[in-house]
Amino acid sequence: MKPSVPKGTRDFTPHEMIRRNYIFDTISTVYQRHGFLEIETPAMENLATLEGKYGEEGDKLLYRVLNSGPILEDLKNISAPKISDLAEKGLRYDLTVPFARFVVMHQNEIVFPFKRYQIQPVWRADRPQKGRYREFYQCDADIIGSDSLFNEIELIRIIQDVFSALHLGVCVKLNNRKVLSGIAEVIGVQDKIIDITVAIDKLDKIGIEKVNEELLSKGISVDALQRLQPLMNLSGSNDDKLEVLTSLLETSIIGRKGIDELRFVLSVFHQLPVHDIKLEVDVTLARGLNYYTGSIIEVKVDDSRSSFKSSVCGGGRYDDLTGIFGLKDVSGVGISFGADRIYDVLEEVNGFPVLSGATTKILFVNFGDVEAVYALNIIRKLRDDGINAELYPEAAKMKKQLSYADAKKIPYAALIGSEEMTSGQITVKNLESGEQSKLTMDELLHLLK
Repeated sequence: MKPSVPKGTRDFTPHEMIRRNYIFDTISTVYQRHGFLEIETPAMENLATLEGKYGEEGDKLLYRVLNSGPILEDLKNISAPKISDLAEKGLRYDLTVPFARFVVMHQNEIVFPFKRYQIQPVWRADRPQKGRYREFYQCDADIIGSDSLFNEIELIRIIQDVFSALHLGVCVKLNNRKVLSGIAEVIGVQDKIIDITVAIDKLDKIGIEKVNEELLSKGISVDALQRLQPLMNLSGSNDDKLEVLTSLLETSIIGRKGIDELRFVLSVFHQLPVHDIKLEVDVTLARGLNYYTGSIIEVKVDDSRSSFKSSVCGGGRYDDLTGIFGLKDVSGVGISFGADRIYDVLEEVNGFPVLSGATTKILFVNFGDVEAVYALNIIRKLRDDGINAELYPEAAKMKKQLSYADAKKIPYAALIGSEEMTSGQITVKNLESGEQSKLTMDELLHLLK
């Protein structure tokens, strides 16, 4: 059979893993600097935990895991099994809903407000395309147990710090679910808020005509659609947009509340040091997730070197996500970096720094069993001192062993024969310069550190 991987998934070579870990390390370092603590949750969740949390379209993208073992045997006695009979678990769609479940289950073990970060894979049965995979990593940070808007500021600063460290220009788009609710209210379609948010969230992907067609198909009247058009074409500065919104949403209490929250976030942020980041109010931003109740955040690459259009980070405020699991009135807000998309952007713009592929600092050449045993004792001392060292497993030709070191970008080779075993010194070859020298153990340690 011809080997392959499922569509929308990828293998990662050691070279690619070095680059991926550079991204993960950058993000986790920033998270830790801001006081976030790491957790993990299982790859599988009960379907009851996942279903109904991501909207109708999200539910279609859930991977359901077929029951197995004795449970599957029991199904043989059911003439017309339902989906619930066939699958009780699913692969997690994101990290936020499992996090809400985690908070409820561990509420007596954590301190509120709880600041967590999590870097793990998620799965979506989406159509694979550039920048979109069926298995991908999310790098989440959430603050739960506080409704302060300073938490939104904190998350925007994290976005700023991460992309500054990665040397990528970005634009942070902001909206508020309360503004979207206010819009639905003033055009008289409060019951269609989900349909509106799902449709307008596709505006930059399918264009205004297709969005209008979708809204009409969902039962939005022509009159309501016409009243919605100015909002989908809103332009100018952030202040200009907010002024227009203030006028349009004058009669909506919830809409005005959303505008006030947007003004506060923008006002505070602009009082802080800013570098290489733009903030833009985007009233079409919805992110299509049912659980958002306040701030909505999405990050797009704003770098002349990149043609990448998809978002690389996003998030928002959810006021009662834990209420689904029995813990009422606990507000949270979070963001998630798309590590795979960030990888693609950095690759496109040649933005990765020169990263050493060498995990091994020195390779001990194998000249035979006696010499190998002697070398292993030295290797043990080096490893005890925190230095990565290895022995070539076979007494192959010198050229083959040094080619192995070169392929792995190992900077040094140690050559130990009878002379070195007698003198107690180690012949060390710099594989970049070709220079050789005889060193004592202390001198070798000094060189490698």
